[in-house]
Amino acid sequence: MSQNIEALLEPIRRLQVRIRDAVVAACEQAAREQSDSLADIAEESEGDTIYAVDKVSEELLIEFFENEIAPTAPLLLIAEGLAGGKMVLPHGTAEDAAQWRIIMDPIDGTRGLMYQKRSGWILTGVAPNRGAETNLQDIELAVQTEIPLVKQHLCDTLWCIRGQGVQVERTNRLTGERSPLALRPSPTRTIAHGYASVVRFFPGAREELAAIDEEVVRSALGPVQPGKAHCFEDQYASTGGQLYELMCGHDRFIADLRPLMEKQMAQRGLALGLCCHPYDLCTELIARELGVIVTDENNQPVSAPLLVEPDISWIGYANAGVREQIEPLLQDALNKRGLLSSQA
Repeated sequence: MSQNIEALLEPIRRLQVRIRDAVVAACEQAAREQSDSLADIAEESEGDTIYAVDKVSEELLIEFFENEIAPTAPLLLIAEGLAGGKMVLPHGTAEDAAQWRIIMDPIDGTRGLMYQKRSGWILTGVAPNRGAETNLQDIELAVQTEIPLVKQHLCDTLWCIRGQGVQVERTNRLTGERSPLALRPSPTRTIAHGYASVVRFFPGAREELAAIDEEVVRSALGPVQPGKAHCFEDQYASTGGQLYELMCGHDRFIADLRPLMEKQMAQRGLALGLCCHPYDLCTELIARELGVIVTDENNQPVSAPLLVEPDISWIGYANAGVREQIEPLLQDALNKRGLLSSQA
């Protein structure tokens, strides 16, 4: 007996609540002990550094899918920390016999969370198993849950099944009360006086990414006026968090172009460094269902395979007006630098 995708929603929401509560409890304990042990490096993987806080969710993840989903619907779980980045459940099942491919980031935004600077997010995307070609555009169910700071009593959960609209719920950690919440991307058709960011979280190619940012903003809004600010930026080091900021109307434009810097970095004899991976973007279906426009650097839907290794670029626009304002300027900036894949 197999499960339909609707039947996976509530179990996945329960799992995310368990992970949220376990991580918050670990952060509370660390705060009481005045310890930064959650920032200790647990292991180095090919795709990212695994910190102690990341390990809090790992056992919960495998145990949950093994016991609550796999017995009735064989699945391929895709996540960092698994051997080879994936695991078929029940154990011993052939990969092509899995009904679902489930890709997860148990903690997106680890760095901000472990230092209690900003919320992290639990991200899950579910797609029918179409083999190795299964990609982000095949995801039919997406759920993301906020992991709040210890001092934060409200946290949100967002979910959708393709074509059925988006649901959002806000939880009060103090009272346990849950209430529906309406989110809407910004309707403002310009980045002027709003948040617009080109991602440059980490050292590496920040000077080039900043130059692209400056060029696009200057072309869109003209030269900076004395004592004025055209627009603002927010380097929120969590892709799920960035999507949330677009969905709730806080941000109008975000571009994560880090993988495009690989050629330039190689010419300098330097490594590219950490980039966005498919598990970071596995809930972009929710954003699209809410009206956010999400593309790759070639203005196409982001169609990365459901694996942990690929580096991916993505661009988010709050609405069509912002896209019309920014996309041609961004394409011009990338073309001039020879950064598009068609020019490689």
